Amino acid sequence: MRNESQLRHGAAVMPVAIEQETDALTITWSDNQKCRYAAADLRRHCPCAQCVNEWTGERTLRPDAVSDVMTLVDTEIVGRYALSFKFGDGHETGIYSFRLLRELCEAQR
Repeated sequence: MRNESQLRHGAAVMPVAIEQETDALTITWSDNQKCRYAAADLRRHCPCAQCVNEWTGERTLRPDAVSDVMTLVDTEIVGRYALSFKFGDGHETGIYSFRLLRELCEAQR
């Protein structure tokens, strides 16, 4: 059984189920943790170069620029390490690593 320290230091916790809804995504992880992500929150945390300065790491997307009424149009698996989303506002360039998604889940607690 993995503990919290292992999660922070690189233990591989992988999704075993991914359920897309219109306004949210639910991931069940291999350690049986279940996390629900609102589409608007995912959009606000987009890691792409349009939303985060590649040189400084500073977030350039203002959270208030994203509507609370955001939808997920599509979800795709990227290799064996990430997901990408197409949002209702047309944005689709972010690649969300499983590690990032798990960190977002842990931050919700």
